[in-house]
Amino acid sequence: MSTKSNETTQFWFPAKRYGWGWGVPTVWQGWAVLVAFFVLLAVAAAIFLPAQRGAFVACTSLLSLLLVAVCWAKGEPPRWRWGEK
Repeated sequence: MSTKSNETTQFWFPAKRYGWGWGVPTVWQGWAVLVAFFVLLAVAAAIFLPAQRGAFVACTSLLSLLLVAVCWAKGEPPRWRWGEK
């Protein structure tokens, strides 16, 4: 009996055609993550700006790291791409 699943893995974030990284989401879960990122970024701006810029930068950095972590976990493996072969 094979240990491989018949279902193909569907990535939330496909790789970009050129360069390194991920493109726009292709499934609703990826879009939900992206919308949540921007909503939380707007909330952080409303709370921290303009008085507490350092706290806003820290919050933005944390949110960005979390977004990259989700993309890394649920996206295609990142590598440099030169387009279709």
